[in-house]
Amino acid sequence: MAKLYFRYGAMGSSKTANALMVRYNYVEKGQTPVLLKPRTDTRDGERVISSRIGLKEECGFVDEFLAEMKTAGSSVQKDLEEKKLAAVIVDEAQFLTAEEVDLLSDIVDFYEIPVLCYGLRTDFTSHLFEGSRRLMEIADKIEEVPTVCWCGRRAHYNTRIKDGKIVRTGEQIMIGGNESYVSLCRKHFKEGRITK
Repeated sequence: MAKLYFRYGAMGSSKTANALMVRYNYVEKGQTPVLLKPRTDTRDGERVISSRIGLKEECGFVDEFLAEMKTAGSSVQKDLEEKKLAAVIVDEAQFLTAEEVDLLSDIVDFYEIPVLCYGLRTDFTSHLFEGSRRLMEIADKIEEVPTVCWCGRRAHYNTRIKDGKIVRTGEQIMIGGNESYVSLCRKHFKEGRITK
């Protein structure tokens, strides 16, 4: 039975690497997965998903895929109906809209194709993103991809930094990597300590 998965973790937890490995596993078995990301994710360029450890793969955009899914007679709709797709894999799912999450759930419910979403649960202020909130509400399976704080405790916080200090205000979405974010445990997030 197909399921809607939400695999979340703090930055640096290898979510993207996991998504790319899952895609590879399907391809290695001769199956056809679809790899997607929201347009908001511009860090690695258009139509590319890239992990910190160097794994990289071409992808499509969620909005285009879902628009084609709703278009009668489109190649995407035919692939879904004929079960040519083994899975739909979405990276950076926190940037999805609630409506996009609901449409992805339709792929699971009406076409019996698993949808695996990878992303952050919360932003730099520890509040849910729209896509993450909807996934937490309706996903069949919610799994944490763990990572650790500098102290060794489990890291839950995607802490925005600038000039070696924690940033606690600003726009919810600011695309960046290790230069802009660090993963911290709750204690060190509260204390504002990003290193020993």
